[in-house]
Amino acid sequence: MTTAPMASAAIWVVGFATIATAALSPAALPTMIGALLALGVLMLAYRHLSVAFVVWLLVAGQSLEMALTDLTEPEAYPVIIAAVKATEISLVALMMVRFGVQSDRFNPAWAFVAMGALDAVVGIPPDLRTADMLRSLIGSITPFLIFFCVKPPGWNLAVRRAVATVPVLSVVLGSVLAVFGLRPVFVDSGGLRLSGLGHPAFLAGVCLPAIYVGLLHWLRTASSRAALLLGVNLVILFLTGARAPAAYAAIVVIFSLILVPDAVVPRAHRLVLVAAGLAAFPVLAILGETFGGFRLFELAAGDAGDLSGRDKLWPLFEAAAAQAPWFGSGIGSGNLVIPHDGPIVQLMHTWAAHNEYLRILVEGGHIGRGLLILLFVLWVTSHTRRLPRLERVVMRLVFLTYAAHAVTDNVLISTPACVFFAFVAAVFADPPGERLRESLDVA
Repeated sequence: MTTAPMASAAIWVVGFATIATAALSPAALPTMIGALLALGVLMLAYRHLSVAFVVWLLVAGQSLEMALTDLTEPEAYPVIIAAVKATEISLVALMMVRFGVQSDRFNPAWAFVAMGALDAVVGIPPDLRTADMLRSLIGSITPFLIFFCVKPPGWNLAVRRAVATVPVLSVVLGSVLAVFGLRPVFVDSGGLRLSGLGHPAFLAGVCLPAIYVGLLHWLRTASSRAALLLGVNLVILFLTGARAPAAYAAIVVIFSLILVPDAVVPRAHRLVLVAAGLAAFPVLAILGETFGGFRLFELAAGDAGDLSGRDKLWPLFEAAAAQAPWFGSGIGSGNLVIPHDGPIVQLMHTWAAHNEYLRILVEGGHIGRGLLILLFVLWVTSHTRRLPRLERVVMRLVFLTYAAHAVTDNVLISTPACVFFAFVAAVFADPPGERLRESLDVA
């Protein structure tokens, strides 16, 4: 029996069980109805996996944990993140069941698995609970699980379309909440910053893969719609006032325009765009004198301030890493470095390292961090080697800047990481030698 009839049979079984439960034990009826609805949703997702994954991707990219926490209770934050990642795990599992499993020998997830196995042998500190360690381990490997399953037909194109529209959707939905006075779409954080439905830093995080999708498609096809969406996402990114993401996006775009081969867009046109972009920086500095309230113009004028409090976080993580320099203190121990009720959290509203190299050093030591970096290098090299030259150049630029971005942000554990690696999976999953000619334009 194939899996689809088995799933249908399971729904019938639960349906009959629900009827029997209603007759024998009315108190258990709500639980049985919930089970039936959950099974029905799973069956629907199983039959339409590309659509289900796109829906999840659009939701994950909105950083709902931020908006819902502001509108409800702070305790909802970890619950929402767990729900987002659990949904991705479920969708990946359904893809594996329906389409099969594929190997990915250099996948960075293996580094986290190795660190978890090492924790089981060496032991973890008493203040780190086993359940917290396992939760952090699962959260760390979740963004990489999509690389282990065979994708349904059309999945790559559907994901690229979704990734390209995530920032615009966030701004539109955030503007709706702002119109009704529920939540501002701009926040004052060292200057006005566009936050969309979530947080400026998270919005910037999903802007990056959206920009890369548009850049790849525009270079390959010269589509005017792709160019327009690329420009919109660049504007959104700069309005977030996120310094590192804006700098790295600019580096990827500028060097891609200069270096990529096989682009449909003529090289002369690309160089003109590079010159125009470089000329825009002095203009932004001049505008900063008039519109200094926007963080975008403060950055262009060179008045960016410090590292947003990272100078207060990093010494504490360096001291924690020094206590177990080689094997670390266990996956999840990075969450214990900063007291959750201490003055730093009250001031900065975070206890994260904002530096993935430091976080991994605390949790996995030099051994774990070295293994993770080695696997990333081998993974990116092996996958990009199979890509056409244009995609190879752009994706290697993307990962070089991603490695630099990890110095100042949580690029592996935040929800935008799920969006980023979904984009990467869509590019890596294209058949060898096949160019990205599919249209991202919406008819």
